Amino acid sequence: MTDLPLDQVRTLLAVVDEGTFDAAAAALHVTPSAVSQRVKSLEQRTGRVLLLRSKPVRPTESGEVLVRLARQVARLERDAHAELGLSGAEEPTRVSVAVNADSLATWFLGALTRLPPQARLCFELRREDEAHTAALLREGTVMAAVTSSPEPVPGCSVRHLGRMRYLPVARPEFAATHLAGPLHEVLPEAPVVVFDRRDDFQDGFLRRLTRGRAEASVRRHYVPTSEGFAEAVASGLGWGMVPEHQAGPLLRAGRLTVFAPGHEVDTPLHWQQWKLDSPALAAVTHAVTEAAAEALYR
Repeated sequence: MTDLPLDQVRTLLAVVDEGTFDAAAAALHVTPSAVSQRVKSLEQRTGRVLLLRSKPVRPTESGEVLVRLARQVARLERDAHAELGLSGAEEPTRVSVAVNADSLATWFLGALTRLPPQARLCFELRREDEAHTAALLREGTVMAAVTSSPEPVPGCSVRHLGRMRYLPVARPEFAATHLAGPLHEVLPEAPVVVFDRRDDFQDGFLRRLTRGRAEASVRRHYVPTSEGFAEAVASGLGWGMVPEHQAGPLLRAGRLTVFAPGHEVDTPLHWQQWKLDSPALAAVTHAVTEAAAEALYR
């Protein structure tokens, strides 16, 4: 079995995090040639190209495996330092998590508040669509993620959290103006609110409604925050699929109406995490799954 020297693996991680060989050398307090030699030696040991020499430097698929390994080793070292009471153990433990915007705006932050203050955790949250959070896990950028994929990323475990329900809603005045008539005819022409250019949710809803014959209108407004998205729909810019947790107060206030009753959409959410025996990660996982059980549909 080919050994993977940790100094070389850590150097690879430094290059990826810093973006260039020179910046990695400064961070590691070595020369750029030493960084280059370590990476080259690691590539020779693995028989694979590990980095794309772009600006910034990017890991290849093989490089992502070793970057993830480096982050996991660093996590285990910090946990060991804390358990042994060694120097630096008083520093808070940083936990990086990828989470979709709608979960972040509704139930996820409440999960983090369940953790006791004595846990001394700091969170680095990366907002990403649930269909793409698994990519951050694969790259080793985060330790855990809320994702729509039930297929575990290599080196990760996965568990079902529940289903987030979305309602097809619009401002009542908007519905009276734009949605009066058979939905399969009027909805494709009505202005629509979407999250960003990767958001296919509204188009998917219309494809299901029309059995693949239509998608949402080209008259679309891009609003890339969950709170802003719901407010844009409630203000009458267009129709949209809003999480039930956010839509509820707006429905009760009369600012929104469900224009297609019985056509709500449930999106399954899963929790993926590194397979590490880390007390910090275990505590976060327990808090997240507990909060999800209360907030999401089973």
